[in-house]
Amino acid sequence: MDTTLQRLDVRIRAAIWTADLRAVPLWRRALLFSVRVVLVMLRDLFQGQLTLRAMGLVYTSLLSLVPLLALSFSVLKAFGVHNHLEPTLQRLFLPLGAQAEVAVRTVLGFVENLNVGVLGAVGLAFLLYTAVSLVHKTEESINYIWHVRHPRSFGERFSSYLTVLLVGPVLVFTAIGLTATVTGSAQVQQLLAVESLGRLFALAAGLLPYVLVIAAFTFAYMFLPSTRVHLGAALVGGIVGGILWQSAGWAFAGFVSGSTQYEAIYASFAVLAFFLVWLYVSWLILLLGASVAFYLQNPQYVVLASGEPRLSNRMRERVALLLMSLIAARHVRGQAPWTREDLVQALGVPAHAVDVVLDALCEGRILSEVASPPGSYLPARDLAALTAFQVMEAVRSAGEDRFLSPSRVPLPAKVEELLWQLELESRRVLERVTIRELGAASDTEPVPQAALVEEER
Repeated sequence: MDTTLQRLDVRIRAAIWTADLRAVPLWRRALLFSVRVVLVMLRDLFQGQLTLRAMGLVYTSLLSLVPLLALSFSVLKAFGVHNHLEPTLQRLFLPLGAQAEVAVRTVLGFVENLNVGVLGAVGLAFLLYTAVSLVHKTEESINYIWHVRHPRSFGERFSSYLTVLLVGPVLVFTAIGLTATVTGSAQVQQLLAVESLGRLFALAAGLLPYVLVIAAFTFAYMFLPSTRVHLGAALVGGIVGGILWQSAGWAFAGFVSGSTQYEAIYASFAVLAFFLVWLYVSWLILLLGASVAFYLQNPQYVVLASGEPRLSNRMRERVALLLMSLIAARHVRGQAPWTREDLVQALGVPAHAVDVVLDALCEGRILSEVASPPGSYLPARDLAALTAFQVMEAVRSAGEDRFLSPSRVPLPAKVEELLWQLELESRRVLERVTIRELGAASDTEPVPQAALVEEER
């Protein structure tokens, strides 16, 4: 029985993971890719990192909720739209069922009791810090999903966070107010009296919560990661996240309404327990939607093995020469330099693998990262004098220092002689070829090297 199940598992894995998506029809390609993404996301979920980060965001939300609402309330009050705060919170806490009213009153009571004048300078600074920390922790969690290695600078974060905290609530509540004003006007009511238009409006009203949540999720997936996100990937992630969130809200509301025994056990703490569970579900759905957007934009990460790819020495050398030939080709032709994202897409290699080689080449002063366009690379040496051996040597010696270098590992004389002969022979061959010659022989737009994805895991 066990042997039969093992054979079935091997066949299923082979059917899903061994097929070349470029060689199958479009419908099968979409189906296989969707199945792979679902399996990869389930793997990520069971590994526990997403759940741990969702729980961390729940804790941060508890600390930041009242300061964040107080800050939003102050901004909204200046614009005269603060009366929309309570209805919006009621919609947000709607999955709590009958407990939603209690939760809204409790939170608003905390906000109204918050007196900035009593806090003092230190208290006000802590208030702002706790409000900003929620956005910061959310950005960190999504950056983890997107494998971001270099987050935004402090200045960029500060301006982005202020925009989210000060301008975001105004735009959201203004949109809600305009919607209520338009639907309540006499002209619109007359149009709604027509049966066909009334039905259409009822359908649109039912879809509006989905549209608003999808738009919010898409906005978060576009601007929170410290990397360039394509609109299509963010939109698909927003659709998945929005539908999951709305559907989970209905399911959770049904669960709360039928869980009277929990109220008997937890008494007045039942509201807090349900609130914590709903916060956890909401954050987990947000992170799952971000994962969908990431895998859609970076299909080279949709592989069976988990974790970052580890390149062998041979693979690092292969990728290094390929990168240098591509960068040299554009530089010689006077074209725009390659960016990190373009190189990842062109090679079809996971971004982490490309980053390892790019960092080694920059550390060896073979390449230089320039600011315009952001994340682009140019040669740091004269291409006519830069040999293939120097590139290979920079990659081979990356990470070595005086505490961890070949000289620290003594070898027998025979082994040392063998390695020395190998290095001399490779140097003799590689020093004959310059990077300019490789660039002149390179294609401007290479075919993605899909084989590099699976070789080194």
